[in-house]
Amino acid sequence: MERGMRIFGVVGAGGFGREVMPLLREVVLNDFGSSKDELCFVVEGEVEEGSINGHAVFSMERFLSFEGERYFCVAIGSSEPRERITSVMQERGAVPLDVKSGASIVMDGNVIGEGVVLCPFTTITSNARIGRGFQANIYSYVAHDCMIGDFVTFAPGVKCNGNVVIEDHAYIGTGAVLKQGSASKPLVIGKGAIVGMGAVVTKDVPPGVTVVGNPARAMDR
Repeated sequence: MERGMRIFGVVGAGGFGREVMPLLREVVLNDFGSSKDELCFVVEGEVEEGSINGHAVFSMERFLSFEGERYFCVAIGSSEPRERITSVMQERGAVPLDVKSGASIVMDGNVIGEGVVLCPFTTITSNARIGRGFQANIYSYVAHDCMIGDFVTFAPGVKCNGNVVIEDHAYIGTGAVLKQGSASKPLVIGKGAIVGMGAVVTKDVPPGVTVVGNPARAMDR
């Protein structure tokens, strides 16, 4: 790579990583505007030389050894590795990059942390507070006055209605519906909780609990 180039990496070369790469290309073109920049996939551990969908695959160490500016986003659904990798990257001087599709919508009064991924047809309406490393897959939305912690994951089609609190590391499955709370009594999804695919959540979910069904109930162990 030539001196003066920047490098942009999608950490994760699985299905979600391959979906995020075109969004990263869009961000780099619109926000950085240079054809010299290198875009690559980044994976942990040793990797064989090769490419995926026309982009090189680098080990994390090779990516971090690049002498120029380094930007990254983490496209891994599991939140704990996402947080760990983000910490390693930042400790080594790489910069987290927000990847927001041009087909996503962010309205007024929102506060959104760094390193988020907003896939096509996602919407953040108004006055939401969202932490670091949030991922919203296609057709998901966050409505007004929600508070979302760090490294929360929305699978496709999540409907998060107003006045909902989602704590760190929660995972909300495909097509789940979170009932609207109120300013005095928000609906709360606890830290590390899992809301199953298609669940309709009408009551608070305790930390670490998995709920499924309509109405959502704790999964039998």
